[in-house]
Formats: sequence, C-alpha cells, structure tokens
Amino acid sequence: MIEEDEQTVALDDSYREIVRFANRDFQRYALENGVYFAPVDDDEIDRLQYMHAIFNMMFDNRLIFPPIPNPQRILDCGYGSAAWAIDVARQYPECEVLGIDIYPYPIPEDCPPNVDFQVDDLNSPSTFPSNYFDLVHSRMMAGGIHANQWPNYMRDIYRILRPGGWCQMVEIYFNAQSDNGTLTAGMRLKGPWVILEFSIVANVTRDHALRRWSQLYLNSMQPAKDPRAAMHLQNWMIEAGFEQVEARMLTLPLSGWPTDPRQHDIGAANRPNVHRLLLSLALYPFSRVLGLSNTDIQLLVAQARNEADNPAFKV
Repeated sequence: MIEEDEQTVALDDSYREIVRFANRDFQRYALENGVYFAPVDDDEIDRLQYMHAIFNMMFDNRLIFPPIPNPQRILDCGYGSAAWAIDVARQYPECEVLGIDIYPYPIPEDCPPNVDFQVDDLNSPSTFPSNYFDLVHSRMMAGGIHANQWPNYMRDIYRILRPGGWCQMVEIYFNAQSDNGTLTAGMRLKGPWVILEFSIVANVTRDHALRRWSQLYLNSMQPAKDPRAAMHLQNWMIEAGFEQVEARMLTLPLSGWPTDPRQHDIGAANRPNVHRLLLSLALYPFSRVLGLSNTDIQLLVAQARNEADNPAFKV
C-alpha cells in the first residue's frame, strides 16, 4: 500500500459540490476559482477513458516512454478517469503510483493496491519532498494550469523528481489552420529528457467550423489559461533545469480517411471522440466568456464534426 503524504488532510466537502450547467455537471470549486472549465460527470469520465485508448493506439500501448525499468514512485498529474494511473500500477505492481486531480473522480472498485488518489490544486506549490519520484506524468493539463503558473509548475516537477528522474507530458494545441493543431507529449528527464510531438492534420480555411471552433476556444480560455502551452513546453522545461531536449512529430487523424493503414485505424477509432471532445471543452467557456447560446455551441460542434467526417477535408 502507498504511504500517505504527511501533508495529506481529509477532503474538504466543497470539492465534491456540483453545478448543473447546460445539462452537464461541473465542479463548483473549479469554476469559482477558475481552475477547470470542463464537465466532471459520467459522460466526461467515459470520454477521458476513450481518449486514453486513443493515446494507447498512438503510443503503441507504451504507457511510459523513458527507460525506467523498475520505477519506485510515480506521480500522475490530472488523473481524470484514472485509466493511465491504474494501467501503470498494474504494469509495475511493486511501484507506488499516486494520482492528483482537482476533482475527486469516482475510482473503479478493482483498483490495484499500489495506486492511490488525492485531491489538490496543481497550481499551488507541491507539498511532496524533493528528489521523490522516478516519473511525473502530466497529460492534458493546459485546461487546468493557470497561464502564469506554468513556469512554477515545471520547476515544481523538476524539484520533486529524483536525479535521473523523468517527466512525461502530453498537451494539445487546439488551433485549426492548415494544420489543425499540435499535440505534444514530452518525456522530461532530470538529466537528459525527450519530447514527442504530435500534430492533428486538417485541411481547413478560416470559414470552416473547425477553424471557428478553435479560434473561439483560444479566445475563451485567455488570459486565464494558455491554450498554446504545448508550443512552450520545451522552453519552459529548459528554463526549469531539464536538459537534452529532443522532439519528434507524429499526426493524430480525426477520422478514418488516411490511406496509411495505421493512421486509418487510429482516425477511425478517434472519430466518435471528436464531437464529445469539442463539446466538453466548449460548453462553459463559450457560453460564460463569449456569450454564445447552448444552441449555437451545439450547432457549431455538429458542423465541425460533419467536417471531420467529410473526406474532402482529409482530416
């Protein structure tokens, strides 16, 4: 079993409070404190679980990229559906795996005994001791880390990693243009570290729904969040003290139109997830920040989904 951190306290019930908005459940604390703007209901958990499966396809079922044969402690930042943390705990049964998230998501009953979950705001300084983890995993945190907190977040990760430890990161840059976006998954070693980058390819113009959605998303998230965080990870990591940066670009298709068999399979599998992804990220910020009606948001997302289904767009 995992030993509890000395700084761990009983969960404040305010973290469990839910706000109903556009027929979806959101965490009251996250909205009121500007931490996170996506739903936290069962539909969102299912979407996050599905996205985990897509990442597994992209990464050839490799959960950990760095060469860590026998990790002793792993931290998962923003565990969400808990899929990655649970898979890693099963793959490394002798390793202590800890997940941190702003919301106390329900945890599956069949969790392995070497994984534990805590609720905390990752915008605050970490209470973990220095030189503690072999690996810190941070995936899809651009919607949760405040725009001005990224350098501190990186320095915190660097501090709590043991010498030679790694940080593996995944972020999406939602910017539909000639390329629809850039997904960056980085493996940061405290010593050498590596970055893997992925681009989501799309053939769109400024009049297309995918382009309009991405521009509205950028506008609605700023200045509270940095939707372009994926593009800055390399510099932030270097400034935090990480060394030996490498980058590699891959593509993540939105539907099954690629002629390459592997890309076709990934795109076909990703197709059902695209509508849910665009809608989950848009509902609250498009309405509360930009003033769009729920009907307008639903229509825009449906148009974007139809574009991804159209072979003429080659998305």
